[in-house]
Amino acid sequence: MTEHDPATVAIEAAVFRRLLQHLMRERPDVQDIELMIHAGFHREYLSDWYREAAETRGITMTADEARDAVYGMPLAQWKAQHQKDATPEQLKALAAAQRRRT
Repeated sequence: MTEHDPATVAIEAAVFRRLLQHLMRERPDVQDIELMIHAGFHREYLSDWYREAAETRGITMTADEARDAVYGMPLAQWKAQHQKDATPEQLKALAAAQRRRT
């Protein structure tokens, strides 16, 4: 299998769909700030990467269109349903994690 092999592309697409299902539907309770603290990553990166991948293939997509594709709804609606304001402890942990990464 190679990077552009149809089987590889199909497998990667299936993995991406499974990741979306896990993060958006099975574990929406996991806060993005927690993902940033522990993994240096949060859900919105997926929409950025989605848009970038579309654009490299000649498909024009706005940031909002990419977010809708990833979140399955407008980002503001998803955040209102699933995300909480960060606690002071979370903000402190995020700052410490960011210092460690630089």
